[in-house]
Amino acid sequence: MTDGAALAGPDGALRCPWALSTEDYVSYHDEEWGRPVHGDDALFERISLEAFQSGLSWITILRRRPGFRAAFAGFRIEKVAAFSEEDRERLLADPGIIRNRAKIDATLANARVLADWSEGELDELIWSHAPDPAGRPAPRTLTDVPAVTPESTALSKTLKKRGLRFVGPTTAYALMQACGLVNDHLETCVARTAGV
Repeated sequence: MTDGAALAGPDGALRCPWALSTEDYVSYHDEEWGRPVHGDDALFERISLEAFQSGLSWITILRRRPGFRAAFAGFRIEKVAAFSEEDRERLLADPGIIRNRAKIDATLANARVLADWSEGELDELIWSHAPDPAGRPAPRTLTDVPAVTPESTALSKTLKKRGLRFVGPTTAYALMQACGLVNDHLETCVARTAGV
């Protein structure tokens, strides 16, 4: 794993090395990461979970994702936007999620902002920042994968200007990777062309 090249998994197929660091990652890597995600609620969930991940490992969030979905009403924007102070206190006491006050408050505030947007507006805004795939060669190793790009910086600025929180350029790029705006599966990874 030292050079960041794709590695053979238990089935012999080559995968991005991070996908083999724990069993929980294999199905996430193979079936979700990098696949196109559309829909305002689905994208709100990804924005929220990427924000909660900030400063933590993604596996921490992935393992608690069912708890997050239960606590935040399936990340339905309209429902989360209507959360009360009692809901906020419930979230702060919920052991099934990351009980970070700033991140919880940001998620609630983001839902309230997004509840005023037109249907499909979040989806359209996020996907308008997808770079041209022809200008992005497939990464050969993990060192070829950036943490921030001009597109993620632009997306971050746009989201912040529209009132969203916890959407810095690195978080925005992680969102772009997870939601298929970019394909950062390594060149020889079995998932690179699957489901794209």
